[in-house]
Amino acid sequence: MVLTAVRGALGFLSRLPVGHDESAWEAFRRSSVAFPLAGYVIGVFLAIPLLFPLPTPVDATLFLATVYGVTGINHVDGLADLGDAAAVHGAEKRRTVMKDTDVGVGALLAVALLVVGLALAAVGLVALPLEAIVAIVVTAEVSSKLGMAGLAAFGSSAHEGLGSQLIDQTPRGFVLAVVVSVPTLALSWSPLVGIAMIGTSLLTTAVVGQWARSWLGGVSGDVFGATNELSRLVALHVGVVMWTLF
Repeated sequence: MVLTAVRGALGFLSRLPVGHDESAWEAFRRSSVAFPLAGYVIGVFLAIPLLFPLPTPVDATLFLATVYGVTGINHVDGLADLGDAAAVHGAEKRRTVMKDTDVGVGALLAVALLVVGLALAAVGLVALPLEAIVAIVVTAEVSSKLGMAGLAAFGSSAHEGLGSQLIDQTPRGFVLAVVVSVPTLALSWSPLVGIAMIGTSLLTTAVVGQWARSWLGGVSGDVFGATNELSRLVALHVGVVMWTLF
């Protein structure tokens, strides 16, 4: 059951060739632990390009290509939609803008800041030891997926759609997802690094979730995607800072 749920999670959260079927999707959307477990797998793939002794700009470019080659751009699309929604006033207008296929300045700014932020995180990462790179990238991915599990457990649906299908979790399931994420603390020489990364990632999730509830009326598929991207970005930078300073 857990393996089926993880396969469903990887099918939804990445472009890894795990196949897609209804049973895997159903198992995934009812299993909070599948989120962070998938994060471990995805994180390992994302760390690989940063392990090669290449010039820093090349490493950063390969990292960006790998992130979106492995995870796809659906989550970035969610961030872009939220960027456009943040640029207008009124809940109804925001929901309308998010369904619009046109790309506005809010979307462009949000995506640009994300991509630049990821590239700068990669620049900071390649200056660290190899074990630190793996620890930070994997922990960031697990943290971002744990945030999505939190939305699924505590969020309320804005409307019928992908988001409403995922919001079928329980607080108990989220606790299990936290337990599954704890081994990331052992990846770093100091558990404080992992605690800081997971804590700030969950804080980012809480802020996005509260914003979505207040401004959009609840959580949607776009909110899940934006949370994933922003939580990963924040966790990566916090990991680099913590490892460098402590």
